[in-house]
Amino acid sequence: MPRAMLVYTKEILKKVSFDVSLFCKELKKATERLLPYELDELRDFILSLIKKNPSLRQSLVYLD
Repeated sequence: MPRAMLVYTKEILKKVSFDVSLFCKELKKATERLLPYELDELRDFILSLIKKNPSLRQSLVYLD
């Protein structure tokens, strides 16, 4: 089940990546639900999104 949550989270974050504040809100919720090793994978995913949309860089605060 947790793996499904990670996949779901990635889909949601992709869909809301156009709006930084919404992206940050969804990322904050994800950090409360995902396991530590899933957060590492999510960090890699977000770094790839940041390459496409640099304004998302401020969201990394939620992963520290």
